[in-house]
Amino acid sequence: MTQNAPEKTSLTLLGLGAMGTALARAWLAAGHPLTVWNRTPTRAEALAAEGARVAGTAAEAVAANTLVVVCLLDDASVGEALAGADLAGRDLVNLTTSTPAEARARADRARERGARYLDGGIMAVPPMIGVPKSGGYVFYSGSRELFERHRTTLGVPAGTTYVGEDAGFAALHDVALLSAMYGMFAGAAHAFALIRKEDIDPASLAPLLADWLTAMAPSVHETADRLRSGRYTGGVVSNLAMQVAGTPTFLTTAEEQGVSTELLGPYFALMRRRSAEGGGEEDLTGVIDLLVR
Repeated sequence: MTQNAPEKTSLTLLGLGAMGTALARAWLAAGHPLTVWNRTPTRAEALAAEGARVAGTAAEAVAANTLVVVCLLDDASVGEALAGADLAGRDLVNLTTSTPAEARARADRARERGARYLDGGIMAVPPMIGVPKSGGYVFYSGSRELFERHRTTLGVPAGTTYVGEDAGFAALHDVALLSAMYGMFAGAAHAFALIRKEDIDPASLAPLLADWLTAMAPSVHETADRLRSGRYTGGVVSNLAMQVAGTPTFLTTAEEQGVSTELLGPYFALMRRRSAEGGGEEDLTGVIDLLVR
């Protein structure tokens, strides 16, 4: 005799943009009964053909299931969608991109209306959703008990990483990682700009650039250790004073190549300031403290 397979959790999804649709398809493919709602009803038609139940209003969709996932444009659209819904007894998981303060305020409002709340930050693009080993995952913060209760269901579209009881921590981790990504893109953009007018194939620079950035990436662990300990000197291979002395070469090279220094300039200015304030024997960690107001 074989045991029956465990019943899949039914859930509601509000929002069927590119990301919401990808989430919906992942849950449907895994056999989860799914109710969906979108401000533009036509976006739900294809999902209805795939087995989703389409609700006429957001309030109707929320009423359909205990687990309610929200993936809308912004925090304001979340407020509008939930305005007429009865959230009492609901497990509300908000995957809408927001700021930490917005997430904390949304958690407070949810609790006031009788709901349990979990915030999420999606570290993936739609094509990565529902694809095993794609590398995509979602940060979650808020109620640990709620996260554990729905961990299996939430893990269907992408991996899950819980980062704390503070509802704002998922958004904070999301923005922190994406900020680092844009910093990397800025550096890569400057590098490509330097060779743009030369007889150098960008495709020949790309693997060198990728390997160099990969080699530099582990330095974040040393930075974290120094921030934790407060010891910014000791074991420094290339101190800040030495690096500051070398920055004119980068600026002059950019000028010679006809490339703006607006990406590098602000960071170099912070380096000079930290060194001038007595941080010359440090590595670059002290620059972080200058950014914190």
